[in-house]
Amino acid sequence: MPLAMRVEKLKYIVWAADMTRATQFYRSVFDAVIRRESEIVTEVEVAGVTIGIHCGGEGKRTWTGMAFQVADLHAGCAAVRAGGGVLVREPEDTPEEPAHLAMCVDPEGNEFMLTKARHA
Repeated sequence: MPLAMRVEKLKYIVWAADMTRATQFYRSVFDAVIRRESEIVTEVEVAGVTIGIHCGGEGKRTWTGMAFQVADLHAGCAAVRAGGGVLVREPEDTPEEPAHLAMCVDPEGNEFMLTKARHA
């Protein structure tokens, strides 16, 4: 069996037409810490994970696969809106459990989920 490579860092890349606006969104909404900043790419860290914000985005809606789990889903949704993001699917209660998911879009068109832990 071949040896697996040693991964030094895992990061997720999103695209931005406006680097300043994108960086500010992740800083203000998710309390991201800037780890590296240039005209081409800015790396921010959220909950121990690196998000690379890369220039050259076209502002088109793009599904990222990112999900941010928060303790208070409704407060999180309010923070997304206040930061310039949009909710495309509001949290909804179901007969089985309270709301646990919202679909969101950052100001650059990058779609992500906002979730809260589900009941066991």
